[in-house]
Amino acid sequence: MNRRHLLIGTGSLLALGAGAAWVTMRQMGSSAGYRDAVQAMRRELPAQPQAQDLIRYAALAANGHNTQPWLFSAAPGQITLQPDFSRRTPVVDPDDHHLYASLGCAAENLALAAAARGQGGELAFDDSGDGRIVFAHQPTAPQESALFEAIPRRQSTRAVYDGRPVSPADLRTLASAAAVPGIDMVLINDRPQLDRIRDLVIAGNSAQMADPEFIRELKAWLRFNPRQALRAGDGLYSAASGNPALPGWLGPRAFDMVFRAQSENDKYAEQMRSSPGVAVFVGQKDDREHWMRAGRACQRFALQATALGLKCAYINQPVEVAGLRPELAALVGLPGRRPDIVMRFGYGPTLPYSPRRPVESIIRAA
Repeated sequence: MNRRHLLIGTGSLLALGAGAAWVTMRQMGSSAGYRDAVQAMRRELPAQPQAQDLIRYAALAANGHNTQPWLFSAAPGQITLQPDFSRRTPVVDPDDHHLYASLGCAAENLALAAAARGQGGELAFDDSGDGRIVFAHQPTAPQESALFEAIPRRQSTRAVYDGRPVSPADLRTLASAAAVPGIDMVLINDRPQLDRIRDLVIAGNSAQMADPEFIRELKAWLRFNPRQALRAGDGLYSAASGNPALPGWLGPRAFDMVFRAQSENDKYAEQMRSSPGVAVFVGQKDDREHWMRAGRACQRFALQATALGLKCAYINQPVEVAGLRPELAALVGLPGRRPDIVMRFGYGPTLPYSPRRPVESIIRAA
């Protein structure tokens, strides 16, 4: 949403009259209360964490639509992640590619947090059944890192950046951090190529916004005010994208009135102009294990970017619209492969963080 959204929201509240508007604002919840609740989820990892503390850190990972499509179970020396298919997004992600990439993001957080607290181990993908990730760990010397320290600060910052270039040394650091076996990561900071990426993003966005089912699915995951976001514990909170909070009854109506392809395309074009670089992650195979590995690589990239003072945001339209994937693959020099994730990066503001569900709700008995 944009300034027009803000005017619609403000005008509607004023039309209610002072008393009704006051009640409506109370029903929305407070930004301060939201901030405190979100920060509690992101509190420092204890020096001697229990399994649920490590799982809490794992769940701060990036994930599509903030659906948090994961379940964890813990046993002595082992934590297992498995998909929660009740949180699928079948329109934007019909083959669950993003779901398994999200599991990879969470698994990387888990491994980094455990290593920092003296429980080093290995991540292994078990492709039997629905597919799961097993983290087997044992006592080791603590291995804190800049990536671990960045876990509670990382966010997907959907905002205009300031356009400053990223130094060659920092680009090398980003590339090194994102090195995961089975995944190629291509950094693009040449403006003509960035413009071609922009065009693919806009083409993908136009195709998605022409699909009523895509709009319906997206709208189902939108949270328009602090109370709604905290009650759900998931989804795309409007303020986390720089938009105003709106009453629950007004938010969907405002969305229907102003969410248009042209305005969204203009927004993406401006965001791309402000971004000095894009990272594209491409698996060497198109299967669930490599989707998971792509998630691990992009999570490591985002954490390293955070440690360097950079912001990141996903611009995945060229991988979500299947017809655009071949052009993107050719653009990054990997024809015939399936690109997994596209992420822009640069220097930008810190926005409100997305909510997370209570950790108890994502743990099941081993």
